[in-house]
Amino acid sequence: MMDHLANTEINSQRIAAVENCFGASGQPLALPGRVLLGEGILTKECRKKPKPRIFFLFNDILVYGSIIINKRKYNSQHIIPLEDVTLETLPDTLQMKNRWMIKTSKKSFVVSAASLTERKEWISHLEECIKHLLTKTGRQPCREHAAPWIPDKATDICMRCTQTKFSTLTRRHHCRKCGFVVCADCSRQRFLMPRLSPKPLRVCSLCYRQLLAEQKEAEVDGRRTEPIRAATQGYEPSSGDDSDKSDDDKAEQWPADTEFYTSEVSWSSFHS
Repeated sequence: MMDHLANTEINSQRIAAVENCFGASGQPLALPGRVLLGEGILTKECRKKPKPRIFFLFNDILVYGSIIINKRKYNSQHIIPLEDVTLETLPDTLQMKNRWMIKTSKKSFVVSAASLTERKEWISHLEECIKHLLTKTGRQPCREHAAPWIPDKATDICMRCTQTKFSTLTRRHHCRKCGFVVCADCSRQRFLMPRLSPKPLRVCSLCYRQLLAEQKEAEVDGRRTEPIRAATQGYEPSSGDDSDKSDDDKAEQWPADTEFYTSEVSWSSFHS
């Protein structure tokens, strides 16, 4: 499929249409040999609640963004190199069906499809592209993955001390190492993890001790390590889920009663 579509006019038109939908806020996507293989809407488990996101599968990258007007306008574009992706099928929950996790070294998150068939199609096409890329580049599959963030509503208390109860005044925070929902007292430390960010990131007290012990052990072994930075006054950590930032305060683009898990909804199409 990839060889058949490469350098064809229809492929160029499809990619240009995607670029146009993202507008000036998106990055250019057209490259020699790049092929748009499929597209569709998946539900992404975000920090505050699951949200519909548009996904585009290319032969070398996965692109997704927020939906403003379907097939006309998207924003908050994210580009993930496929050779950094590992997939993991997940069991259903009461809230979300047909789930799987997209794991990368910088960010991991859960998505769900409208039906079991569509999940199988997405995973099959993703795995085929990843295998092709790794064979082409000679790289090994990614071994280290960022922890997915546990949704805010999954717990009302700090997952470390189990004492602090969250409220309007008591904010939830996320450890960038384990993804747990924690209170401010249990996440005062910062640790520099270059794989995730050039800045020191918020970590919980348990992960901080583990990272510190790993660093000391690595120093003894003479290996290169990640330096530690102390917590700094006025430091504002990012949410880690910037796809939430653009639309938390906007009116919902989809009716509240839309059923994103029903098979009647057209979710994806793979080009041939």
